[in-house]
Amino acid sequence: MIELINICVLGRVTPESVIFSFGTVLLDLLSGKHIPPSHALDMIRGKNILLLMDSHLEGHFSSEEATVVFDLASQCLQYEPRERPNSKDLVTTLAPLQNKPDVPSYVMLGIPKHEEGPPTPQQPLSPMGDACSRMDLTAIHQILVMTHYKDDEGTNELSFQEWTQQMRDMLEARKRGDVAFRDKEFKTAIDCYSQFIDVGTMVSPTVYARRSLCYLLCDQPDAALRDAMQAQCVYPDWSTAFYMQAVALAKLDMQKDAADMLNEAAALEEKRQRGGRGS
Repeated sequence: MIELINICVLGRVTPESVIFSFGTVLLDLLSGKHIPPSHALDMIRGKNILLLMDSHLEGHFSSEEATVVFDLASQCLQYEPRERPNSKDLVTTLAPLQNKPDVPSYVMLGIPKHEEGPPTPQQPLSPMGDACSRMDLTAIHQILVMTHYKDDEGTNELSFQEWTQQMRDMLEARKRGDVAFRDKEFKTAIDCYSQFIDVGTMVSPTVYARRSLCYLLCDQPDAALRDAMQAQCVYPDWSTAFYMQAVALAKLDMQKDAADMLNEAAALEEKRQRGGRGS
């Protein structure tokens, strides 16, 4: 699949690849689980939508609206880029479904609002895992500063032709974001990292993780969750992306989902450590 190669190997982002990624996010949200993009279309083709929906919803959703969203996800995941909808089509399809005022998840579920971290997972936790389980944003910040961009290795392969002035400007924006992030000027860091991301020539899971933390520190957990999910799209087995999702979910009072994500992150970390010892 050309889009997966462009995104995962070459680090290239096109309007069509963004639509493809949006389809994977829609499918993950509806099903309540991460489905590998390469298998997503085959998994939903010809299946009963009710069986594909997240079991945690316990049937509390409109089957008509679910059908519309699943059909849209299927269109976004078409192998041929020209067969996918454009952004205007997405808005036209989804806007009519927004017929209720925004209600916090804890209100919908009848849960009293209180902020608590996800339960400690079964696996031993790394410093990053421990910080996320305690929702210690200061400690997470220190770890991301120290880790720098070592986890981005292999996520981008840039040709000589791509080292243009635009590329240099984009890297300069990232550099300004890094300085602001280090100095705890989180709103400035969001602006700079957004400039880097919007250019789209280079995809960095670390930038998404850093901007996710900035959003958390600016009390924007929804945006933080989106960035953590984007980091996972770029680097599917990166434990940090899962840890950041766990913190964002906990901030949104989705404690069970946060606990599941924390366990998955710890398992990925343990798997990576075993692989490192075996090599």
